[in-house]
Amino acid sequence: MTPVPDDTLLDDVVRLGEADSEGLLRAAAMAGAQVRATTEAAQEAGIDRLAGTRPRAVVLVTRPGLGPAVSHLLAALLSPACPVPLVVTDQVPGWVGPLDVVIAHTDDPGDVVLAETIDRAGRFGAGIVLTAPEEGPVAAAAAGKAVLIAPRIAVRPGFGFAKALTSGLLALRAIDLLKVDTANLADELDREAERSHPQHESFVNPAKTLALRLAEHTPLLWGLDHVATAVGRHAAQVLATHTGIVSDVAGYPQAMSRTALHRAAVRATSGRDIFADPDDFDGAESAPPRVLLLAVRSQPGDPARRLAAETLPGADVLAPAEEITADEPTNAAVLALRFELAALYLGLAAGTTGGSGRYAPVTA
Repeated sequence: MTPVPDDTLLDDVVRLGEADSEGLLRAAAMAGAQVRATTEAAQEAGIDRLAGTRPRAVVLVTRPGLGPAVSHLLAALLSPACPVPLVVTDQVPGWVGPLDVVIAHTDDPGDVVLAETIDRAGRFGAGIVLTAPEEGPVAAAAAGKAVLIAPRIAVRPGFGFAKALTSGLLALRAIDLLKVDTANLADELDREAERSHPQHESFVNPAKTLALRLAEHTPLLWGLDHVATAVGRHAAQVLATHTGIVSDVAGYPQAMSRTALHRAAVRATSGRDIFADPDDFDGAESAPPRVLLLAVRSQPGDPARRLAAETLPGADVLAPAEEITADEPTNAAVLALRFELAALYLGLAAGTTGGSGRYAPVTA
């Protein structure tokens, strides 16, 4: 069972700082700096040499950690109008050749599977953009064959989402498949980090507010568009990493097919019984659901969003486009950062992450 968070810690800056002895909040808040550093590193690594080519296919490699969420987000940003096939896979397929582009990320310099797949793609002449540490088997496999974007800002594993996403966005921009303003992306991530700074109290701090909404609940992260659903994957990853909370992630049309869970969501958001306990939920061992409808793309008159609003009137709606003016990659990254900071706040309050939480690690 997930530890109960001490929500008073969130607005006690001194205690919060003591709980975050490893500087996790600061690491997450460096997302904007990661974007700038990655943009510079990519230029120096020669990412522009991919320009002017239209690939036969784009292969997005998903290795453990951030790879799956980043790859699915890049694919969602390109869909449905991408003029070339997209392949999301954990290994480069055997048919890859000189007309294809491979995009991959890892925090593990010793990922043998990735090293082998990068070596194979290089031998077959594919264009490769790889974000990885500059030492180890993965970097060695990429030497002379790939645009290797090594991190310039030291961040612990699991905190490089902005770096991995930026590398992928720059690769897709170089081959003229996606437009993105990385300078504005970095600025908006800085602004999101400032809005969610530990010194700001919960009622004006979007990440703390989100953390309190998620506390002692089962998050249902239901996307109203493909990009938002992909961000939900990252949200589920960081919540599992820092809080132990298990989340459900799905596009809303798919969520409707999960009939028992959808019925529970309708009950939780209907508000029809004014005397009912909002945290009352069938099943003594189950945390009540918290429905979060995620939206990144601005789609006026979208039927999925209209249906969700009618069916789940009390659901929380997280739509960055209603708060900032930016392109889709930036809106997606801002929402991802908010979830990352919320997961950290919740994990610090519950003692499930950080160096001085109330719950010590289990030892044998």
